[in-house]
Amino acid sequence: MIRCEALRWGAPGQPLTPPVDFELNQGSLTAVIGANGSGKSSLLKVIAGLQKPLTGKVILDVPRKGSLSFLPQQQNLDRQFPISLQELVAAGFWGSKLSPEVRSQRLKAVLENWCLTGLEQRPLMALSGGELQRALLARLSLAEAPLLLLDEPHAALDELGQSLLWRNIHAWHAEGRTLVVVCHDLAAVRQHIPQTLLIKSSGCVLGSSTELIRQQPQTQVA
Repeated sequence: MIRCEALRWGAPGQPLTPPVDFELNQGSLTAVIGANGSGKSSLLKVIAGLQKPLTGKVILDVPRKGSLSFLPQQQNLDRQFPISLQELVAAGFWGSKLSPEVRSQRLKAVLENWCLTGLEQRPLMALSGGELQRALLARLSLAEAPLLLLDEPHAALDELGQSLLWRNIHAWHAEGRTLVVVCHDLAAVRQHIPQTLLIKSSGCVLGSSTELIRQQPQTQVA
């Protein structure tokens, strides 16, 4: 469960909204939408503990320590870093106590699941944007955190990647995980995500994805 109380975030002295209160239930699947610059990505960072709120607080009711995984936008990744795709994905095992044999089996399965087999030894700089995004999502798959915060996970994905993304999001949701997804594809939100948090300069509105998207002009939530 995620509960935000009197929360304000943004640059120092420049809050993006008035104090807001909202609660996302455990096991929920929620989209975050809003105009460019409304603070969608910043909100995820505040929830993840990567950015301090200006006021208020975020309360996370999670079953164990280290049970949150955050998918940043890939522009925040240094593609010059000298590691292979396989090493990037395997970083999802951080803190795991699985045996080497089980790790190897799970890594192979995750690479197959995200259609990355055969690309294991490619350096990050040699990957397309879509291949890198699928690798980042594969790393997330290995972490198995009950709370997933995804910042524009659909970015750079082609039709195959989009299909894999939504298939896995639904699978994670079916496992009882809590997911918060920043997404600009409103048609996909309407189709795949039942609940939406709309961020506006006047505050936040939490409700049905279909209803909130129907009420808002496309230009306001692109």
